[in-house]
Parts: sequence; structure tokens; C-alpha cells
Amino acid sequence: MAMTETQNAHRDESKEIIKSTNAVTRSRQRTGYGEILEKLRRDFYERWEKNAPSSAEGLKDFDRFKTLGTGSFGRVFLVQHKQNKNYYAMKVIDKIRIVKLKQVEHTLYEKKILESARFPFLISLEFCFKDNSYIYLLMPFVNGGEMFTHLRRARKFDESLAKFYAAQVLLALEFLHYCDVIYRDLKPENILIDIKGYLKIADMGFCKIVKGRTWTLCGTPEYIAPEIILSKGYGKAIDWWSYGVLLFEMSAGYPPFTSSDPMKVYEKIIACKYKCPAFFTLELSDLIRNLLQNDLTRRYGNLRNGTADIKGHRWFHHINFEGIFNRQIDPPFKPKIKSAADTSNFDDFPESELKISKTNLFEDQFEKF
Repeated sequence: MAMTETQNAHRDESKEIIKSTNAVTRSRQRTGYGEILEKLRRDFYERWEKNAPSSAEGLKDFDRFKTLGTGSFGRVFLVQHKQNKNYYAMKVIDKIRIVKLKQVEHTLYEKKILESARFPFLISLEFCFKDNSYIYLLMPFVNGGEMFTHLRRARKFDESLAKFYAAQVLLALEFLHYCDVIYRDLKPENILIDIKGYLKIADMGFCKIVKGRTWTLCGTPEYIAPEIILSKGYGKAIDWWSYGVLLFEMSAGYPPFTSSDPMKVYEKIIACKYKCPAFFTLELSDLIRNLLQNDLTRRYGNLRNGTADIKGHRWFHHINFEGIFNRQIDPPFKPKIKSAADTSNFDDFPESELKISKTNLFEDQFEKF
């Protein structure tokens, strides 16, 4: 039976009331969390402005146990504080290597970011000091290991786990961007899983405060956004491209743009040539399509609504972002951990001793560290 004009009018009015109510609810949610972000941003810049030089002593306060990782600048050790008995990941960076590779300012910047950023899903700086040969950055030991390790073991994450992790990474990037910080190196190797199953994004070495555009070429080939490759200058939108790559890799077990030749990887990225596996849901494929957009005016996260386009996407339909922010949601996966000092979720590395010079190397260059 056809509806009368009066019935139609009532139905339209009801729709408008529902839309209005939903809009108010969304507005209140944004306002509530917006106030939290605003406070976190103020706190970030208060710590940023302090910039207090670190102590010239501190190594003697820790017992060193094992190497957790190695890199071009130094090593990461598992250490325990002799007094509070807590375990930390101690990043030891060689002054000579930093100066030789002209990375002094870059390293000072990393220290400032680590001590300024405080967010549930970001690693934080607990102690820092320096001596004649090295600088030391100590962060909480997140003993669940890298997401990369667990992803390779599982081959791919099921959708509920990928969604749980994606929500945390989204909130972390949203916070960093609210502080005008671009992360620039999102990948499973830089994401740690804690004892409760929640994430900590680590390695702030490529973070940078950018209020407009920057041109530095950096990042991991498979995760680099096309505008970086094309040297167009870029902003926060590059992190949302990398976020799309991360969603794909978590769900498929491999990144969307791959080749043994990095130049071929770049060609695929510029052409945006990739194919979602058949087992991806339509919702996941659609969200990835809206993130892996060469056209910045169409890339989610970079549009007028900002992160609301991603949070409001139907793939995240059942996600309680507030519950995740407050770590109130029971994680779908918890790593197997025997003790606070358990390193079984990390690879083994050959051990080496720290060779500390008798003279203070590059004292002037590291005066502000």
C-alpha cells in the first residue's frame, strides 16, 4: 500500500531526528576525546620545551643481560635497574658512528621525541645518559616481541586481531599528527606487543615535527608513499598510506607492493598496482583502497574529516575506540611470556662488550644530549 504524504512526512521527520541524534553523539565523542588529545598535546610541548641535557653517568645503575637487537648505530640490550629491579631495553648508540654519518641532530631529535611523547601505544623514554663513547636511551622492556615475528609465525592475522591492532596504530598516529609529528617508518618490525597483548610503536628515529611539508627521503621501500618517491614534498598523509600497507600486510601476510628489486617496488607504488587476496572482506578491501590513494585529495586520513573517515568506516563498525584507548578490551592474542625478563620472543645475537674511551669524544656535539 502506498504511503500517504502525512506518513511520508513523519518518516522523513523521524530520519532527521535519528540523524541529528547520531550527529550529536558523534560530536560529543569527538569533543570528549578531542579534549584528551588537546591535553596530551600540551603535555607533549611542555616536555619538548624543557630539553634538559642528560646525565654523564648512569650505566653503573644497571645490570646488562642480553642483546635484543643490532643496528647501524649500535645495539639494544636487556638491562635491569639495580634499585627498582625493573627491566628496560637500553639502546646504545656509538658517538663515532653518529658523527661519521652526520646524524647528530637526528639523534638529538629522537631523544626529544621519545621523552616528549606519552601515549598508551607509543614507547617512552625512562632514562637517558651518556659517557665518553656512547649515548644511552632506556625504554620499558616490551617482552612480547615484534609484531613482525608473530606475523611470520602466524603467516597472517585473522581479521579480528588485525582490526584490534589497526585501531591502536590509528589512535597512535592520530595523537602524533595532533602534535604535528610525522612518524615516517610504520612497519611490523617497529611495533612491539606487550605482556597483555597491546601494542607499543617503537623506534622514533624518523619522527619529525612538520607543520607544512618536508622533503627528506626516508622509510622502508615497501611502505614508502608515492609522493616521497616522486620528491614532491610531503606531510602527514604519508603515514596514512603506510597505514594502508600495514593493514594489507597484517591481513595477507605480505605487503601489497613487493619485488626483489627496490626500483620495481617503487614503480608499483607510483602506479598503485596491487591486488587484494580473495579472502579479504569487502569492507577491508574498501578501506585499503581509500588509504592507498595516489591522489591526496582522496586519501583517507587526509580529507576534511581527518581520522573520522577511518574510524567511521564500516570495517571498524564494532570497534570501541574509547575502550581500546583505555586498554579495557580483552586482546584476541597474548604472547607467551614466562617472566619479566623472558627474551624468547626476540632473536639471538652475538654478544659484544662496550669499549668506552678514556677521553670524552665529541663533547661539544653531544653537549645538548
